[in-house]
Amino acid sequence: MMMYSPQLMRLGAVLTLGVAAQAAYTIQDSYDNTNFFDGFEFFNLPDPTNGFVKYLGAAEANALSLAGYANNGVYLGVDYNTTNPVGGRSSVRVNSKKTYNEALIIADIAHQPAAACGSWPAFWTVGQNWPYNGEIDIIEGVNLATNTTYTLHTGPSCTFSQGNCNAPGTGNIGCGISSEDTQTLADGFNEIGGGIFALEWTSSAINIFFFPRTGDIPQDITSGQPDPSTWGSPQTTFSGSGCDIPSHFKDHQIVFDTTFCGDWAGKVFSSDPVCGSKAATCQEYVASNPSAFKDTYWLINSVKVYSDSATNSTTKRHTSTFKPRRFIA
Repeated sequence: MMMYSPQLMRLGAVLTLGVAAQAAYTIQDSYDNTNFFDGFEFFNLPDPTNGFVKYLGAAEANALSLAGYANNGVYLGVDYNTTNPVGGRSSVRVNSKKTYNEALIIADIAHQPAAACGSWPAFWTVGQNWPYNGEIDIIEGVNLATNTTYTLHTGPSCTFSQGNCNAPGTGNIGCGISSEDTQTLADGFNEIGGGIFALEWTSSAINIFFFPRTGDIPQDITSGQPDPSTWGSPQTTFSGSGCDIPSHFKDHQIVFDTTFCGDWAGKVFSSDPVCGSKAATCQEYVASNPSAFKDTYWLINSVKVYSDSATNSTTKRHTSTFKPRRFIA
């Protein structure tokens, strides 16, 4: 999850459409409120994007009701009680223990972190040795943004119609495009009861679909037999001869997190007329206004990973004995 530069329940631009090779997808892994924390682990190191955040480990996050099972979903929240927290506002970042290649990932999400000055939530996939094994940002926005940006980050020599994915030579900005759909992020997403995001990653294209809860969710998704070839046009597609996808996107973990300020939200905080009027700096605002983040949480119904027989490649990275308690958030 890196900076992109533009071109409930509790607990646009013209694109060249790439057609992924049709595949018969079968379920590989399903994560929900029965097993999510068996398949995901907590990241509790300093934030690589320099955020004003303290990522908690599993036991502490669960004890403080920042992570666990609630309201028939997986709850991932932040501390909204502490004023002037030392070292950053407490939050959680989790990633799948398994890594995936050329998969169909379908996330049914009931609630995203609400729009709030200083916040930077994201749902993404990423490989090791960043940016050379790639990153795919599916849900991402900062501060009071109203629609998600779909962004890729890679090493050199990967370009799509959306731009150079190694921009500005480090991969920090990458190549991306706004969804231009207010139902894809934060308040607009939450007002309709959420929805489903699907990432179809093949050797020839990376396609991202969104289906609002109030719209027509494909029956083949609800039946567990997804067929993206019947879904119509994705919200965006990355394809073409400018990037060899298999060599730039490898062994990805699935990630959910919420950070604050940092390299993107902090950098543009003062340029937002609303946020800039609230405090001199992003960190000052986030530290002094815990109640602003009461609705800064994810509530995930499920994440399902499908594969075809040709790309059934995963590696299980770690094991854990963490058993989260259930709570009403």
